[in-house]
Amino acid sequence: MKAESLIFDIDGTLWDTRAVLAEGYNLQLTAEGRGALLVSPEELRSLFGMVDRDIADRLFPGLPAAERYALMHRCMASGGRLLRQRGCPGYPGVVETLRVLAKSHRLFIVSNSEEGYPEQCLAALGVEELFQGTLCYGQTRTTKGKTIRTLIARYGIRGAAYIGDTQLDLEAAREADIPFIWAAYGFGVPAEFDGKIEKFEDLIPLLK
Repeated sequence: MKAESLIFDIDGTLWDTRAVLAEGYNLQLTAEGRGALLVSPEELRSLFGMVDRDIADRLFPGLPAAERYALMHRCMASGGRLLRQRGCPGYPGVVETLRVLAKSHRLFIVSNSEEGYPEQCLAALGVEELFQGTLCYGQTRTTKGKTIRTLIARYGIRGAAYIGDTQLDLEAAREADIPFIWAAYGFGVPAEFDGKIEKFEDLIPLLK
């Protein structure tokens, strides 16, 4: 598969933060006396890739909308603080493979996260210098597909592939009209894909 640039999803593609974020959410929920709403890492599996409001709708459906969205914001802030304290290693081979790919491709991030999360991920992995740019839902407040299109236009990208792990990632790539590479070790099973990797290092031979 030929691509001048590579655009990456984060969760389920570069790293797995479920355990740390679930712990952070639960610290906040416990502090607020909402023990009945505690979440497990496995519950988060199907929610990664969604925007914050959709996650709140799934986790806290019994609360009024304004209340659950505010609670979700506090939980995400708590999870983010714990992630900064603990850190999170990437999947095996991520850092080494990114260093190889950066020699032949421009690397980018597009995520449905809030602003600052992509930079936090890259800093934690120690690969900030390898990436040309990032863009996320917290900045564009639109679909991931449109965010990909915005990134492509902003950086003058000619030929890209999107690497992600879920059906939402597939749909984003289709909306942006670029190939989709499925990270099969991640959190989801998309309906189709243009390329597949069983481990992150598989990107190197796939992209030759």
